[in-house]
Amino acid sequence: MAVKELLDRYTRMEKLPHIWCPGCGHGIILGSVLRAIQRQNLEPDKTTIVSGIGCSSRAPGYMKFDTLHTTHGRALAFATGVKLARPELNVIVLSGDGDCAAIGGNHLIHAARRNINLTTVVFNNSIYGMTSGQYSPLTPHKRFATTAPYGNVDHPFDLCQLVIAAGATYVARGTAYHTQMLIDLIAKGIERKGFSFIEVVTQCPTYYGRKNKLGSAIDMLNWQKEHGVPVKAAAKLPPEKMEGKFVIGELHCTQRPEYVEEYQRIIDRMERE
Repeated sequence: MAVKELLDRYTRMEKLPHIWCPGCGHGIILGSVLRAIQRQNLEPDKTTIVSGIGCSSRAPGYMKFDTLHTTHGRALAFATGVKLARPELNVIVLSGDGDCAAIGGNHLIHAARRNINLTTVVFNNSIYGMTSGQYSPLTPHKRFATTAPYGNVDHPFDLCQLVIAAGATYVARGTAYHTQMLIDLIAKGIERKGFSFIEVVTQCPTYYGRKNKLGSAIDMLNWQKEHGVPVKAAAKLPPEKMEGKFVIGELHCTQRPEYVEEYQRIIDRMERE
C-alpha cells in the first residue's frame, strides 16, 4: 500500500502535522503500527486503539479508529474493560516507558498474568519527554535527566523479561531503526491470541539525547543499528561481546488459555445451570 493510501485510510489527516519534535522516533513507530494493521487487514470499525498520557500516547489522536486517550498509566486498565465488554474487537495499546512501567506497571503485570488478548506497543525513549525530561523506570543507569542531573542512580527494568515472567505469551523487542523487523513483530503480536507485548527502543533527541550528549537523531538511530542485536546473532556471541548491547526480535512465544474466553466459559456455564 502506498504511503498516501495508508494515510488516507488509517489517519485523521486533518490532525496532521503531528506535535512530536523533529527527529523523534514516535512517527516511525506509528507508521509501523499502521503498516502492521494494514498487513493484518484489520477493519477500522472493529479496531480500538488505547493510550495513556505522554508523547507516545498522543499517537491515537492521529489514527482513524475508535480511540481512547485515557489517564496516566491506565491504558491497559481501560483496554481490559473494552476487551471484556466487546471481545470481538481488536484492541491495541500504545504506551510510553514512563506511562507503562511506572504508574502503569501494576496494570502491565496483571494484563500479562491474565493473558488477556491485547497487543501492547511500548515506545521506549528512556525518558519522560512530554513533561520536560524526567528519568523513567527505563532510563539507563548513570544517564542524565532533568531529575537526575548527576546521573540516574536507579537501574532500569527489562520490561520484556518482566512481562515474560508475569505470563505474557508473545514478547518481542524492536527499534525505530529496524523498521521492517518492527512491522513484522507488531503484525505477529496482533495475530497472536493472548497478551502480546512489543517494546520499541526509540530516540528522543530533544531531552534524552541532548542531556546525554548523544548527538543528532541520526546519530541515535545509528546507535540503535549498532547496539540492537538480532536474537539468532546474539545467541552465538559470548557475554563480553554483548556487553552494552541489547537483543531484538521475537523473545518469547508460547500458548496458554486466553482470559476473555475463560471468563466467557464461566458465564456460559452459569447460564446453563
